[in-house]
Amino acid sequence: MADDGRNIPSDADSKALIFPTPLSPPLPAFSKQIELGRAMTASSKSSLFSMSRSEFLFEDEWMIGVDKPPGIYCEAVLASVGQLLRGPGGSDRMELHLANRLDRDTSGVMLVTKSHKVAGKLVKAFTDHKVKKTYLALCVAPAPEWERISIKSGHGRSKHGAFRVYSASDIGMSLPGGSVVREMTTSFEILSINAQGTYKEPNKSEMDELKPLTIENRAPKQRSETQKDEILIRAYPQSGRTHQIRLHCQYLGIPIRGDVKYEGVYEWKGATSYENHALHAESLSLDHPVTGITVDLRAPLPLWATETMM
Repeated sequence: MADDGRNIPSDADSKALIFPTPLSPPLPAFSKQIELGRAMTASSKSSLFSMSRSEFLFEDEWMIGVDKPPGIYCEAVLASVGQLLRGPGGSDRMELHLANRLDRDTSGVMLVTKSHKVAGKLVKAFTDHKVKKTYLALCVAPAPEWERISIKSGHGRSKHGAFRVYSASDIGMSLPGGSVVREMTTSFEILSINAQGTYKEPNKSEMDELKPLTIENRAPKQRSETQKDEILIRAYPQSGRTHQIRLHCQYLGIPIRGDVKYEGVYEWKGATSYENHALHAESLSLDHPVTGITVDLRAPLPLWATETMM
């Protein structure tokens, strides 16, 4: 097994299968213990988690939009919604489903459907990229030279199961474990640097005009250890790969604050260590699976986002 992520069978008589080499580095060793501690804390918090109906962002007879807190598992949100809808003495025969999922430490908009039929339609909408999403992230790194950028790369699991960035030319190639490299494309815009900037509404049409920079066999941008800025960005993912925004931020040299898996700072400005990474699912826009009417869902901004804008 090569150190760069390639896996070559030892049987010299067979055709050697060489897996593509990841462009992003392996997970830092120290991140495993931190992630374990975060997982245990999240399990404890999730077991006690409950929300009120007033915290719903949207509800009709077919689906519900909720604002997921950071450090809570999606299953706990689903269970809490179920308890609210059933009420005291209510029936347990409900068809609630998670239409989308967020990472444990990511906050923001989640959709819960109330029937199998609607769930199937929404799963197809997400799969067909018909649901428009925006995310906010607070990154700590030297400020980039660009104000807007779009990048296209490969995405997949390396030999040890970690998600990594791959060259776009590797898309479709086989990976260890039987999976393949898939395409992922994300557009980014900077909203503020060191609290110099103001919040503005997402503009999907303008971002669609950006031609994606195709990543081809180039090492990720190296970060300076002497200069770091607080950079608030908005991400427009065009695909929905696991950890997509986190991976692309790492590749661009602007890892998300607290995202220890992908080189984000664990401590910053003398603060105590962060419990979560600073990533927030800001909005979802979709055609209603039953009525066809456009539904725009927006989650309240997290404190770290409001503090980094004038």
